[in-house]
Amino acid sequence: MRGKSKSASSSLLELVFIVAVALGLALGIQAFIVKPYRIPSGSMEPTLAVGERVLVNRIGNNFTDPGVGDILVFHPPRGADTNECGVPGQGPFYDGPQSRVPCSRSTPTRSNQNFIKRVVGVPGDRISVRDGHVVRNGVLQKDSFINACGEGSDCNLGTITVPKDQYFMMGDNRGESDDSRYWGPIKRDWIIGGAFASYWPPKRIGPL
Repeated sequence: MRGKSKSASSSLLELVFIVAVALGLALGIQAFIVKPYRIPSGSMEPTLAVGERVLVNRIGNNFTDPGVGDILVFHPPRGADTNECGVPGQGPFYDGPQSRVPCSRSTPTRSNQNFIKRVVGVPGDRISVRDGHVVRNGVLQKDSFINACGEGSDCNLGTITVPKDQYFMMGDNRGESDDSRYWGPIKRDWIIGGAFASYWPPKRIGPL
């Protein structure tokens, strides 16, 4: 009987140890390698739906720079929730000498919020917007995957140049996305990671 009790205790300790290691690995993977993210709004429709869940690679951007077309989770600049631009009076909503161009510079500090958008401009690119479509370095981009937005003030904007080590982000739902047009490009160290796959709901499972 004593042998059986000892064996049962040993098995229980082994099980607890295995569960603890598995939990530690899962938390470590989420913290440093891959993190799940839930889509909170319709700004990335039709590519990503509200409530859809994606996986984000947290280490990939440590080795390669983001490229045009990448979908990133990142911290926006502080004031993004009120569409504050780092250049006063610049952006879609204003009249005056700085108006009718995208915001060319964000506020200097980041927010603690998490946003998800697509890279449409990298450092040094000249970016403008025509009927919701991006014009990059003078070339109208082939972005048939978007919901275009027509003739609104945020859909037709003049040219700015993306600053060094910064990225211009836009949602695919061009008429329903608060993005770099309003609050400027994001700094590279504000990037959390690249979204690479959808895992929920089942009918949306697949690479991005």
